[in-house]
Amino acid sequence: MRKKFAILGVLILLLAGALGIFYCWRAPETEDVVWGVSFSQKQAAALGLDWPVVYSALLNDLGAKKIRIAAHWDLLAPRPGEYDFSDLDRQMDEAARAGAKTVLVIGMKTPRWPECHLPEWAKALDKERQQTAVLAMLETAVIRYRDHPALEFWQVENEPLFPFGECPWRDEKFLQKEIALVKSLDGNKRPVVISDSGEGSWWFNAANAGDIAGITMYRRVYFSELGIYVDYLLPPAFYAFKAELVGLLFKKRVVCVELQAEPWAIGQKYDGGANDAETMDIDRFRENVAFARNTGLDEFYLWGGEWWYWMKAKKDRPEFWEEAKTLFRK
Repeated sequence: MRKKFAILGVLILLLAGALGIFYCWRAPETEDVVWGVSFSQKQAAALGLDWPVVYSALLNDLGAKKIRIAAHWDLLAPRPGEYDFSDLDRQMDEAARAGAKTVLVIGMKTPRWPECHLPEWAKALDKERQQTAVLAMLETAVIRYRDHPALEFWQVENEPLFPFGECPWRDEKFLQKEIALVKSLDGNKRPVVISDSGEGSWWFNAANAGDIAGITMYRRVYFSELGIYVDYLLPPAFYAFKAELVGLLFKKRVVCVELQAEPWAIGQKYDGGANDAETMDIDRFRENVAFARNTGLDEFYLWGGEWWYWMKAKKDRPEFWEEAKTLFRK
């Protein structure tokens, strides 16, 4: 059944992409693009790197002035009712010193596998008590960072309504409660980003719930249901057309919070390079950047900064890092 569902989903996406082709002439290459990068300290550590060194290099060597930070729940709340914001404080403060602005992703579901980063103690709770704990964590985080000079946007959860990741539940009504809490505590000063799959949805739920619709942009992925790599044969117009619909129907802006710029690992856990060439090399990196420009969107957060550093430091292959540096320093 899952295999049939995956095939049907691919066919629907291809049809939607074909419908968007007529829109190509309305999506010329965007010159004034804002480039950012996503960062997860857990991902850096998983690659055997010293995450503060990687983070500092992204800001100070790479020159990123926009950084999307995953605030993983299990790192913030290692014990019930106790919080440790020391690492996140360090990331926010260093961004401020570098003159960078941040998107702070908070909630149960934040970027990087397994997507839902529950503390061990929270896994044994029932849904109601998990939600109470999530709200408590959100309240503490928002009060702590709502006046931070580096904070530009909140992102509440990551693809919260898209069925991806190892998560105990999805709950649209609870998401609305989370958004209302963040906005009330923040005094509605900063926009709330709600993200969705760039390829697997029309972004309407994200646009309806948030102030900004955040989307992903992946061009070659691994379908575990099929056991093969798949290229999305979607033109840039597919994204431009849907962004226009979001603007028309919801009066909302669309930004790309994840632009594929690292390999797609089989099983979601990076295997140290065994399948890198299947989904990412320097030519594909450049192609993805060029593709993004032609979607008409004007803000992108590249996905893979930790991997670029790993390739440079551990594999003596700095080409991805240097290509990104050229992009950020233009």
